[in-house]
Amino acid sequence: MSGAILKSLATVSGLTMASRVLGFARQILMAGVIGAGGNPVADAFWAAFRLPNMFRRLFAEGAFHAAFIPLFQGRRADEGDAAAKAFAEDVMAALIFILTLLTALVQLAAPAFVYLIASGFQDDPEKFSLTTLYTRIMFPYLFMMSLVGLFSGILNSFGRFAAAAGAPLALNVCLIAAIVMFADAPTQTAGVALSWGVFAGGLIQLAILLAGAARQGYALRLRAPRLTAPVRRLFVLGAPGFVSAGAVQINLIVGTNIASQEPGAVSWLMNADQLYQLPLSLIGIALGVVLLPMLSARVKAGDEKGAARAINNALELSALLCFPAAAAFAVMGAPICDALFRGVAGDALSLFGARESAFTEDDVMMTGLALGIFGIGLPAFVWHKIFSPAFFAREDTRTPMNYALVSIVVNIVLALALFPVIGFLSVPTATAAAAWVQVILLARQLHRRGQFQPGGRLAGRLARIILATAGLAGALYAVLPYTDEAAALFWGREWIAVIALSGLGAALYGVLALLLGAVRTSDYKALTNRP
Repeated sequence: MSGAILKSLATVSGLTMASRVLGFARQILMAGVIGAGGNPVADAFWAAFRLPNMFRRLFAEGAFHAAFIPLFQGRRADEGDAAAKAFAEDVMAALIFILTLLTALVQLAAPAFVYLIASGFQDDPEKFSLTTLYTRIMFPYLFMMSLVGLFSGILNSFGRFAAAAGAPLALNVCLIAAIVMFADAPTQTAGVALSWGVFAGGLIQLAILLAGAARQGYALRLRAPRLTAPVRRLFVLGAPGFVSAGAVQINLIVGTNIASQEPGAVSWLMNADQLYQLPLSLIGIALGVVLLPMLSARVKAGDEKGAARAINNALELSALLCFPAAAAFAVMGAPICDALFRGVAGDALSLFGARESAFTEDDVMMTGLALGIFGIGLPAFVWHKIFSPAFFAREDTRTPMNYALVSIVVNIVLALALFPVIGFLSVPTATAAAAWVQVILLARQLHRRGQFQPGGRLAGRLARIILATAGLAGALYAVLPYTDEAAALFWGREWIAVIALSGLGAALYGVLALLLGAVRTSDYKALTNRP
């Protein structure tokens, strides 16, 4: 296992873990304050947040990096730092120009964008009006996240991952502050405060990345926008890359629109989405961020074997980490949601003298079902972040785009076909299925090109990881009915029993993985060595 991958992954995952822990705290408190299915504020906030949050994931974690990093690294290698800096300044000028126009358009035509996100809200004037208000407040976050994506791409090209990985902490801090300050206020007031918290979080994240780039010698100057040849090349690469890297996000936007036809479904899906995003961020997104500049450098150096080996290492490591998370979500979806959104949220809100958790038992059941289905798609979501950089590093964004379009079609057709049968659960079902289709197509094409060579070791390790995961799932399923009795050991707090059960499950999985040979400690000794 590559020590460089592990060390960089540890940096990104460690900071992402800190951000996601705060994100859990934020999500739990928000669920307690604004609830889910029974409150129009919850549906309105999450629908309005979906669009800028999608662009955050695309620019800060996906498509923009896929197009920008190889071009930036190539310009720096061929022409030096001055040319690379000039290229970055031209890109920044173009982004500012485009995003200013887009932000102004959304401010003027916010209702049309709300209809695009959640057409089902048009039958509920209060919910539609709240979503319009929240959209206007939060949409400038997109502007700021796009610039964050630019500066994080610069820093990641230098192997500096800390600032970009740590910046999202600011958003969670701002949202938690808004929740604490308005925990006992009317829910509509809390919704407005949370929307301004998103705005403030974007400003702080941009300031962090600006400072990090300046320390690296890349304090960019403002220029008049120019459509230079390198900038045109970026857009040519970026347009299909935007679609390919953002297929999951686009599918979620489509799903949100479909789910808006069912009251409460937008909130149930968003809460489930936030939970499965933890392992996705810690494993898939972190690996993708680390892999892209690494693969780009190896491809440009002609080291195709090294690039293929890096993909295999990443697949093995990601499977080891994400398979047990997927099993836990599938088996314990509802208990996890009950523990976090009712148990933890209720106790936390009581510290501030606020109301009991607004998250109902029905919310728990529906969110848990969605989480379990998302869990089935989790390995595909993670592996998409590994296979896509193999194309982007070779400046091939068209092939992933074509497969992403297939994925989007599969998602829309399945979601619409299944909605009359299983309601909002058609959305996570279609999203997971579409993700697996896309990953299979990506892997098959790389294999045909000789750029993905799984080999016997990867196949053997994956089989052993699956066996260990099956053992974990069986054990969780067997002991889950006894959580009520176990709660007596934890002062009657069932949520502590669920968390303890999760910890014991993780330990059991680790033992099984070692006994079955799914992992060997010698593989990871490189972590302590120099890359």
